[in-house]
Amino acid sequence: MENKVPKYIELVNWVKEKIESKELKAGDKLYSENQLSSMFSMSRQTVRHGISKLEQQGIVERIQGSGTYICNKPAVPRAKTMNIAVVTTYVDRYIFPNVIKEMEKVISDAGYFTQIAFTYNTLERESAILQKFLESNNVDGIIIEPTKSGLPNPNIGLYEKLQERNIPVIFINSYYPDLTLPHVAMDDRKAGLLAVNHLIEAGHKKIAGIFKADDRQGHFRYSGYMKGLLDAGLPIQEDHIIWIDTEDTNRMEDNENRILNRLQGCTGCVCYNDEVAVPFVEMCKRNHIRVPEDLSIVSIDDSDLAAYCEIPLTSVAYPITEIGKTVARNLLQLIEDNNFDANHDFTPTITIRNSVKKLELRM
Repeated sequence: MENKVPKYIELVNWVKEKIESKELKAGDKLYSENQLSSMFSMSRQTVRHGISKLEQQGIVERIQGSGTYICNKPAVPRAKTMNIAVVTTYVDRYIFPNVIKEMEKVISDAGYFTQIAFTYNTLERESAILQKFLESNNVDGIIIEPTKSGLPNPNIGLYEKLQERNIPVIFINSYYPDLTLPHVAMDDRKAGLLAVNHLIEAGHKKIAGIFKADDRQGHFRYSGYMKGLLDAGLPIQEDHIIWIDTEDTNRMEDNENRILNRLQGCTGCVCYNDEVAVPFVEMCKRNHIRVPEDLSIVSIDDSDLAAYCEIPLTSVAYPITEIGKTVARNLLQLIEDNNFDANHDFTPTITIRNSVKKLELRM
């Protein structure tokens, strides 16, 4: 089967050919993004991605307010340090240890050392870690999980500096829309769709949802949830949607009244992930709501928490082994070939357990 070349590579190769044929020379101004978009019939985002690749290779430079120019001399390749950084929001909890273990094995087998850091999903710590990489300049590539990716991020400039240094960066689990950096993740829209469809197929019509507001995964899972309801001809009722943030997940009981009030009349609920679902099950038990007799629950991630919950949870499976291995392999490939398309979205599956009751369909 023939491999499809990413669209932006067409632009990258075109610029290189023009330089080689002397049609473009040092100091020449490149066409604008709009012009290139029209010339190559590609989106401005794709054009921007291609220009970023050329900039990383030292072939062009962008001057704010002026445009993009052919560089006077190519960038000097960085000497390898044989160090790769892995930065996640957490290290020793939930699914993170197993994902890191898979990444570390691939990195180690390739002869690299792994530096591990974690942000606790705070912008301040993300900033400190990125600044340290820039100051020390001692990593050949970075795998990083975005911090609060559903919100505007003040650290975008630090990522852009890493790009200028030709340090490959690949996101895991999510990404920042303001950057053209690659990502490896689960298709979270499909995860939300799969979760709600399982409840719909079991006969549920009033389905609540608990989603995380400060991470893009929460937005995408909500998007899939909405699609499932709309496709089934069911109304989206905003008073049955509960939005939480990182701090809320650590103290779900503080939101107990708000969550329970929004569940009124619902027979099913989609939970953002297992870390949210397990304390939610406990909350239901405290308030004499039986799972699944009174309320059916579908969670996401299919971690050990789902399997060993008091009511074993039906959960959309996060592909721990595949994501860990793929993101590490793709970064290694990116280090060797900065034109490599390192993006990958995994299609989720669902693990059926005991948390969903099948309702009798009424004619």
